[in-house]
Amino acid sequence: MVEFIEGGITTPQGFKAAGVHSGVKYRSLDLGLLYSEVPATAFTAFTSNEVKAAPVQVMMKDNSPTLSAVVVNSGNANALTGRRGLEDAVSMQQAVAAELNLDPKQVGVMSTGLIGRFMDMHKVRYGISRACKELDEGREADGLITEAIMTTDTIKKEASVRVRLGDGTLVYVSMISKGSGMISPHLKVLHGTTLSLITTDAKLSPKFKDTFQQILDDSMNMVSVDGDQSTNDTCILMANGMSNGADASEDPAFIEALQMVMTKIAKTIAMDGEGATKLIEVQVTGAESKEDARKAVRKIINSPLVKSAIFGSDPNYGRIMMALGNSGCKFNLDDVHLVIKGGDMEVPILDCGAPVFQEERSVEVVRMAMDNKEVCIALDLGIGKESATGWGCDLTYDYVRINAEYAT
Repeated sequence: MVEFIEGGITTPQGFKAAGVHSGVKYRSLDLGLLYSEVPATAFTAFTSNEVKAAPVQVMMKDNSPTLSAVVVNSGNANALTGRRGLEDAVSMQQAVAAELNLDPKQVGVMSTGLIGRFMDMHKVRYGISRACKELDEGREADGLITEAIMTTDTIKKEASVRVRLGDGTLVYVSMISKGSGMISPHLKVLHGTTLSLITTDAKLSPKFKDTFQQILDDSMNMVSVDGDQSTNDTCILMANGMSNGADASEDPAFIEALQMVMTKIAKTIAMDGEGATKLIEVQVTGAESKEDARKAVRKIINSPLVKSAIFGSDPNYGRIMMALGNSGCKFNLDDVHLVIKGGDMEVPILDCGAPVFQEERSVEVVRMAMDNKEVCIALDLGIGKESATGWGCDLTYDYVRINAEYAT
């Protein structure tokens, strides 16, 4: 049984963390460090955007099967910075390695913030030196690293679970992430920004790579704030095996635990979208293929017209059907069922492609369902057995304001 617990990134055995102010940002924490006491099997996934930030390029080139540490800075994305950016990312690895007596390739590196600005490496090296000396475990350390990776985020994003594996071993899985804007991840294994770190004291083998990709596709890759995929998206899972249990790569309990943690974080990212006031969940069932279900979910979540309608609690369900029709997935309109859920209300909208109601009073019922902090759009395509779920947020005046002023 998987149980959510009060915990953070250092809850699994053998992990330590730190978060410091290096000076890249004016006042707030801006550099985080995660460390494993023993080398951890690493599973890494990166943005599929062809314009990749320097840290992503460096990590993809290293492609190390194990990691002992990850350094993360916020305030500067180190993207579109040419050769100097690559050198700076490598320098960050080297600085951590020198402090902790590691091989530089055993150090992961991630960055987030403004694009097109060179790193101030004097400040970054100072921050790394401080962070290495302040590594610790516990809730204070968890909070510091989680805060250090934030940009326009308004809340910390962390989740922890414990689960007993099939062999009786008790293991922990924890995750932190940042993400509020420029979010529509398409993370691929071995391939605003979402930066995510996952730790576990379970033992995993390299064959877990495919399972990790499947979980990514059903969680982080199904969240979208604005449909824009970042240059820096990175997700790293570190498994140090310090629980001393058997290989958990095929253990259903561990897979469920990781899925639950990553899904919770995905929903939290959507809920904290820049300027967001509502969480939108889209459930597509009855699709011919999994990919068709995902296409439909993504198209609906990313539609500015749907997002605007949710923001205004406007029962214009034609926008949802417009997005479905543009998704490229297979369906017959005569088979489609649409329901909108909000609070304790569940309102049927379409049945077999035709409206369930047209009366003004009934329209107000739909508006009431949409006038909740969490709104669910449920579509049954009626032609197959595949399904997908994704999460997004409404499009508000504040989203435009935040992004119109981001660089200033």
